[in-house]
Amino acid sequence: MTIQSLWFVNMDMQSSTVVVGPGGVTAEDVIAVARGGARIELSAEALAKVGASRRFIDELAAKPEPVYGVSTGFGALAVRHISPELRARLQRNIVRSHAAGMGPRVEREVVRALMFLRLKTVASGHTGVRPEVLRTMADVLNAGITPVVHEYGSLGCSGDLAPLSHCALTLLGEGDAEGPDGVVRPAAELLAAHGITPVELREKEGLALLNGTDGMLGMLVMACADLARLLTSADITAALTLEALLGTDRVLAPELHAIRPHPGQAASAANMLKVLAGSGLTGHHQDDAPRVQDAYSVRCAPQVAGAGRDTLAHARLVADRELAAAVDNPVVLADGRVESNGNFHGAPVAYVLDFLAIAAADLASVAERRTDRLLDKNRSHGLPPFLADDPGVDSGLMIAQYTQAALVSEMKRLAAPASVDSIPSSAMQEDHVSMGWSAARKLRTAVDNLSRVVAVELYAAARALELRGRSEDAAVGTPAPATRAVVDAAHAAGIGGAGEDRFLAPDLAAAERFVREGGLIAAAESVTGPLA
Repeated sequence: MTIQSLWFVNMDMQSSTVVVGPGGVTAEDVIAVARGGARIELSAEALAKVGASRRFIDELAAKPEPVYGVSTGFGALAVRHISPELRARLQRNIVRSHAAGMGPRVEREVVRALMFLRLKTVASGHTGVRPEVLRTMADVLNAGITPVVHEYGSLGCSGDLAPLSHCALTLLGEGDAEGPDGVVRPAAELLAAHGITPVELREKEGLALLNGTDGMLGMLVMACADLARLLTSADITAALTLEALLGTDRVLAPELHAIRPHPGQAASAANMLKVLAGSGLTGHHQDDAPRVQDAYSVRCAPQVAGAGRDTLAHARLVADRELAAAVDNPVVLADGRVESNGNFHGAPVAYVLDFLAIAAADLASVAERRTDRLLDKNRSHGLPPFLADDPGVDSGLMIAQYTQAALVSEMKRLAAPASVDSIPSSAMQEDHVSMGWSAARKLRTAVDNLSRVVAVELYAAARALELRGRSEDAAVGTPAPATRAVVDAAHAAGIGGAGEDRFLAPDLAAAERFVREGGLIAAAESVTGPLA
């Protein structure tokens, strides 16, 4: 499963600065570094706290009693006490042996996110590394060096071990990495070219670089940002479809949603109502045939999208808690104790990743049903079959709906939760795992597909509104100012209008770009003002 960067950003490398302290980072910080190439600075407070916790590790390393991760093996091999002369080798070996990923390369933005989030935890002062490790991590990110990380290798417990190990390997000057020019070269060459000295690991440091849920968290943060835009986009396309079907906007009245007080539902209904303000097409749902109520896919659009919004709000709450966390095992506490724990388990993140995939699949499903309704002459209330120019000679958008249906079908498969699975590892020491990395990977695909599904509905609804204006429906009324602005902007973005059949894929690709790059929201908001 390979995915391109989901959203385009117009930011130059190092166009902004993110300061990393011991108290965690924000979702905006993650996106600025992962997608925008923001430069990282380490606060004096973080460096001081890291130095203080390292002194505790040095004291423990000098004692004869074994301490996990400092003077013992790892996982099921923790029963062996490691003598001082072998400890540097121990830390180096855990990085090398755990860098065992396979499959396609993971996207650059994901690798930058997980590196930055590991840096965030190391800066907390709870991992016991030396300040120079922290500085090297920041230097590698600032240089635009991106380790080669592979798709498979994380079970989402004991951290995203293989992905983080490939990142740590780059800090050692080993393995391969991508330079800022996009060329993959040996990591040692890239470090030397940027004047970065490879790290020589000491007690606890190899383990501290590997033992976190940073990959799945980074993907969660980016998915939340992408889904927020898609939820607003889906409200706009639902409004266009309602209008094109001559539906009623009375179901969007605030008082109706106040008596079922889900905040996401109210927000989606308010968005649709803003987009439809001033429409002359809504409210004619009984003119051609008795239609007491619009179909569920139209009438219940705010309820479905609103449930997705509330799911997203919960996922962001979990992400914010994780962004303030220090995930490692063992951890260094403020009083100098070094304690083993289970905070590396990815269950909290895995659950919401799966939950978001379910919400995305359902949002795509209801959008596809609205599209199908626009294309069916028996349910579209006067629109031509498949919105074709000369039905029979022209097929119109018949196969665009096939494509949309294929995307939705895949999203339903991707909605099957990964977090209910577990496979024992490490000789049954790690006998229950979260599969959070897998949940994150499939969510990225689901979000990618959702943008295409919304784009197809946009294309169909825009064409339907254009056809309404050419027919006798023009006497009924004209579209809302906001929907006219969307249709005009779509045409300006290269999305073709109604007419005889043509090569359709370029139009659909243009519609997808229009959704991804925010053109759809910008066009609507040029009339409505800010949408939720």
